[in-house]
Amino acid sequence: MSSTRNEFADYVVELMSNWATVSARKMFGGHGIYRDGMMFALIIEEELFFKADAINVAQFKSEDSHPFTYQSKTRIVEVSYWSAPPACLESPSEMSEWCQLGFAAALRSRSAKPVPRTKKVKVS
Repeated sequence: MSSTRNEFADYVVELMSNWATVSARKMFGGHGIYRDGMMFALIIEEELFFKADAINVAQFKSEDSHPFTYQSKTRIVEVSYWSAPPACLESPSEMSEWCQLGFAAALRSRSAKPVPRTKKVKVS
């Protein structure tokens, strides 16, 4: 009987628990990692990626991290999630630092999204 649990995702969630309460949800063959309903990290094929943006991507590059990419029907797509440095998978304090970087980028991304306009209702 195969388990629906993912040991690596469980390990990551446990390691992140020193930083905050997080949860892993299955998505697209991997897992999204959420805090307060907001995704700030993802796991694909046993590799952890954190949300990155123009403000923090240099820190990921300095750790020789790489962006998550996937092949669409027509091209390779690079998304704003970068691989976790190996040290954060072995140290709760390192994990906390990188979680905070990813979560901060997710917060900035959320606040940068435009508020949907409401339709005007014509009253007759």
